[in-house]
Amino acid sequence: MNKKGTDMNKIRVGIVGSAGRGASFKQAFESIGELTVQAVCDTNVEKLEESRRNLDARESYAEYGEMVKKADIQAVIIGTPMPFHVPQAIDALNRGLHVLSEVPAGVSVAECRELVATANRSKAVYMMAENFTYMKPNVLIRELVRRGMFGETYYAEGEYIHELKAFIEGTPWRLHWQTGINGVTYGTHSLGPILQWMPGDRVVSVCCAGSGHHFRDPRGDLYENEDSCVMLCKMAKGGLVKIRVDMLSDRPHSMINYQLQGADGAYESARDEGGKNRIWLRGRGAEHTWSDLAELEAEFLPEDWRKGEAMASKAGHWGGDYFEILDFLGAITGRKPCPIGIHEAMDMTLPGLVSQESIAKGGCWLPVPDSRTW
Repeated sequence: MNKKGTDMNKIRVGIVGSAGRGASFKQAFESIGELTVQAVCDTNVEKLEESRRNLDARESYAEYGEMVKKADIQAVIIGTPMPFHVPQAIDALNRGLHVLSEVPAGVSVAECRELVATANRSKAVYMMAENFTYMKPNVLIRELVRRGMFGETYYAEGEYIHELKAFIEGTPWRLHWQTGINGVTYGTHSLGPILQWMPGDRVVSVCCAGSGHHFRDPRGDLYENEDSCVMLCKMAKGGLVKIRVDMLSDRPHSMINYQLQGADGAYESARDEGGKNRIWLRGRGAEHTWSDLAELEAEFLPEDWRKGEAMASKAGHWGGDYFEILDFLGAITGRKPCPIGIHEAMDMTLPGLVSQESIAKGGCWLPVPDSRTW
């Protein structure tokens, strides 16, 4: 059977933002094989044809509305700047197209309400692409929690410390949506895995404070976002989570950090590349002695991660791009529940949005709405 005939049996996907973030899904699609990129879309018309060839797509569009209206597709991957996530997801869901959206789900509580209402009406699947939940250490911790080895988990920390000033200048939308708004504007990479380590829980209130302003952009203006913003999250079950986001401070690269405390275990991720993630579990090893998390992989790493590791290593974000596409496929084919559906996406997104109101009000505690009640 020729390639065209083979692709007729695959799920046809359109990628918007194909000249940027969307291009990074190429390897995942090739490895999985059950999906095909039918159409690409990007406002950067100079690179649109290049992205079409790179992703081996049959159709290309400079306007998203035209793609979802005309292209022969069943699903869309939204890899555009943050303010486009909600309107583009809504447009697709209203047309019965499945959606995999980049993070965060939205940039305001009001538009998130509209997205939830649309997702609830639509027969299509909505999934948010929080790829940090798929990193091997984070998956392993989730499995250990699932097996009860941490006991009750009641405290966690997540940090996204990624100096991005030069990168922000090259992607001007970030100058407003990531560093032009005070508070935690990009917190799902930190909060996402933690929420999976506290199953059945959610953030019910937050407070947020910043460290002040110490850096100016090339035009000499201070960034609106304070250099380090810290959000405290009170959980429905009584626990506490601390999230720190800093995209401005000058420092050696040390992008992500996690900690988890349970009644019977503790975890601290490595602070630098090549370091060891350390763990203590009451039921294993010496009392109050750290062990290397990697020593538990052979026994506890989930089978799907183990089987897919070789293929995932070719994809981006430490294999996250591969596994999230695989889960998206499972969700839209009905093989498995959607792991980060509309309400999980809101659980990861809404605390950061409310933090922006909290910091504007002097750091007061504010409630985080539960999208399940909308």
